[in-house]
Amino acid sequence: MWGYPEPVSRLVEQFMKLPGIGPKTAARLAFHVLTMPQEDVSAFAQALHDVKTKLTECQICCNITEASPCPICQDSSRDESVICVVQDPKDVMAMERTHEFHGKYHVLHGAISPMEGIGPAELRIRELLQRIADHPVQEVILATNPNVEGEATAMYLSKLLKPFNIRVTRIAHGLPVGGDLEYADEITLAKALEGRRAL
Repeated sequence: MWGYPEPVSRLVEQFMKLPGIGPKTAARLAFHVLTMPQEDVSAFAQALHDVKTKLTECQICCNITEASPCPICQDSSRDESVICVVQDPKDVMAMERTHEFHGKYHVLHGAISPMEGIGPAELRIRELLQRIADHPVQEVILATNPNVEGEATAMYLSKLLKPFNIRVTRIAHGLPVGGDLEYADEITLAKALEGRRAL
C-alpha cells in the first residue's frame, strides 16, 4: 500500500506531537506546508528554532522572556507589593489583556498533579517564597486554573504563605458574563454563590 513520502510522514508525525492535532489535521497541515513559498517555510522553521533558543526564564518572576529581568519586572510603575501567581506564561498574557492588574507576576510553570507526576518540587514555588521573603509584599493573588489541579495548588500555596502574614486571595470563579443560570453546572453555580459580593 502506498504511503506518504518519508519527509511528509516525518512532518505529519511532528505535527501530531502538538496538543489537539490528530492524524487528519496533521496531514492537512503537512500538505499545506508543501504549498507554502520557500521563504515562508524558512521563516516558520526559524520561528520554531528561535522559540527554543532565544527565550529564557525571568530571574525574578519565572516568566518566559528574551532578556532577564523581563519587561514587567523592570517596569517601576507597577505595584511590587502585589504578586499574581499564575500557572503558565500564557496566563500572564490573559491577565494583561484585562488591563485591570497593575502588580507583578509569578509563573509556577504548572500545577500540582500527582497523576502526571508533578509535585511542588517541580514548580517554581521555592522562587516565590524567596521573593516574598526578600521583598515587602502585601498581597498574593492565587490565579491558578479553576480545576482540581489548580485548586490543589492554590490550597497548598495558601498554607505555605500563612507564616508570612500577608493577604492571600483567590480569583473569583463563577458564571461568565452573558451566561444563563439554567446552563451552568452545579460546581460553577456553587462557586458563584461562594464568591458573591455586596452591591
